[in-house]
Amino acid sequence: MRRAYLLLALLPLAACEGSFVRPEDYGRKVQIEKSYQARDTCLKSHATDGTAGEDPTQLAHAAALACQGETEKYIAAANTDGDVKVTAQIREDTEFRAMKYVMKARGLASFQSSTN
Repeated sequence: MRRAYLLLALLPLAACEGSFVRPEDYGRKVQIEKSYQARDTCLKSHATDGTAGEDPTQLAHAAALACQGETEKYIAAANTDGDVKVTAQIREDTEFRAMKYVMKARGLASFQSSTN
């Protein structure tokens, strides 16, 4: 009788097996994180390329363009379904983060504290 109860108790757990993290999901997560960090490292390095007199928006856009390869790798890792909205959001985030790094490089503390 105990075995029957044990079996009944385990059936719902067996039905949920698909919800557990699989090794390939973990590998994908690691790849996404690596490509995200590579993109941000690129943006940080290019955000300081301009002079203080340049327009921050143009400088941020130039940094985002310079890091387009890293952004594309990030999109490929994060958006395996090819969803256009996800791709657009990642590109928009790249522009935003480029602006963040430009403003940080210029020492604008108010921008630093609002985006951390």
